[in-house]
Order: sequence, then C-alpha cells, then structure tokens
Amino acid sequence: TGTGKELVARTVHEKSPRASGPFIALNCAAIPAELIESELFGHEKGSFTGAANRHIGKFEQAEHGSLFLDEIGDMPLAMQAKLLRVLEEGEVERIGATKTVHVDVRVIVATHRNLQALVHDGKFRQDLFHRIYVFPLVLPPLRERRDDIPALVEHFATQVCAQNSWRLVKFTADAVNALQNYSWPGNVRELRNMIERLMLLAPRNSGEIALDTVEAVLMPSAETRSGNGSTASGTLADRVESFERETILAELKRTGFNVTKLAKTLGLERSHLYKKAEQLGIDVRKERRDDELKQD
Repeated sequence: TGTGKELVARTVHEKSPRASGPFIALNCAAIPAELIESELFGHEKGSFTGAANRHIGKFEQAEHGSLFLDEIGDMPLAMQAKLLRVLEEGEVERIGATKTVHVDVRVIVATHRNLQALVHDGKFRQDLFHRIYVFPLVLPPLRERRDDIPALVEHFATQVCAQNSWRLVKFTADAVNALQNYSWPGNVRELRNMIERLMLLAPRNSGEIALDTVEAVLMPSAETRSGNGSTASGTLADRVESFERETILAELKRTGFNVTKLAKTLGLERSHLYKKAEQLGIDVRKERRDDELKQD
C-alpha cells in the first residue's frame, strides 16, 4: 500500500483519449458495505431512510472519463455481482429507480491483495476476476523504482504549491539524489508527505530546496547527525514529526513565544508556521500559558 496506485491510474487517464473527461476515485475498503451500492450507482430521493435527495453515483459522475476503484479486493461479494453486470452491460440502476442509465466509463481497478487467492477461497468472484484482469500492472514498492523519484518529487512539489497558493519551489539535484537514496518504507504516500514537510520548512525566499534542508529532515536529531547518539526509533515520518515538534517547541521558548520572530528564525511565513504547528498538535497559546505557570 502507498505505492502510488491512484497516481498511476490518474496518469493512465490523463494520457488517454478520455483525458478531457472526469477522473473519479473510490476506495472500496473505506466505504461501509451497506453504502457502497449508493456510492457507485446512486439513489433516488426517498429510496431508503435518509435518502432526502437524489444522489448521482460515481459511475455517472465519471461519464466519458475514468473511474478508479481502489482496493477492489475488499468489495463485498454481493456488490461484485452488481459491478460485473454494469461492466458487461454498460448500464447502472440507481437504488429506487425504475429505469437504467447508460454509462460510458473506463474502469481502472487496483488492490494490494492476491485476487487469485481470494478467488480460490471463494471471497472474490471468478467471473469478475476474468472481466477485470485484462491488462494488469504490477507496481513495486518505491525503493525498487528509485528512477521514478525525480519525476514524483517534481509532481508533488507542483501539487503542494498549487494547493497552498505558494510560489513554485524547485529541488536541487543533490536534494533529489538524497531522496533517491532513502528506502521509503511508506512508499509514495510517505514521499508525498515528506515533500510537503520540506516545503513547509524551506525558506520562502530561496526558491529552491537544497541538500541541507533534506538532510535536516532525513536526519531528525542533532545527535544523530553528529553520530553522538543512537538513531531514533520508528518510521521516517514519526522521526521527522518528532524532530519538527521538538524544534518548534524549543524555538518557541527561546524566542519568548514571539511567533513573528520564530517564523523569521525558521525561514517560514507566519501562516506556514501556524499551519505546521497545527499539524503537529502544538497549541502556541497553551504552550505560552504553561510556560508562564512554570515561571511562577
């Protein structure tokens, strides 16, 4: 998991004749069994308790585009039969409706499970397996495809900047090389989170993220960097979060809880600092009050 299945599915969509159509994604494992039919096919107003309005399902939302069904191996057997009918007939029927609706959708599916083993155990329909097993792609963990990392770094950097209305920040070649040399146990998901952390920590006026910024995050304690201590335990994400939290708390005290001064010290904008503190569960006002009580 976390290998970047949705990113690959989105790329397939964007490189296809359906690129002008919508790309809709649904994680089958994240939807309760009793709601997944409504999510996929939709429902009419009053079709069941709580159906106050008509709901258009994912298939109709993806008309002339692509529908990505992640973790299809977790789909209930009863739902698998209904999905098979839609794939074969190209029509969906909303819950409570009396007519079917034609849909023109490319369906891309993914799973971390062994579907053939599930078929053998009677947990996945054999007919559906053969219907979807047309052009399989095996996505190895990120550590086995390090050559993908530069393109992923550029993609995620662009994405993070767009989402936060930041000026685009580039990574130096040395910084990218350092990221390539890491094993990424959390796969693409960990890389994406790491890119956002790095961009939050990077000086806003530099326009680039250099090797020293990456090393500071990949080696989350001064003791570890100098070799004078044992390496912290936990995943990279846990270590980075711990390092960032300890750094901000220490600098808060050193600057007398002056957020403007702290932001300048860390090379961050105030808004970025507040966002980072919130992500790390740091309540600046509470920390200030607690420190004042200790002084008393």
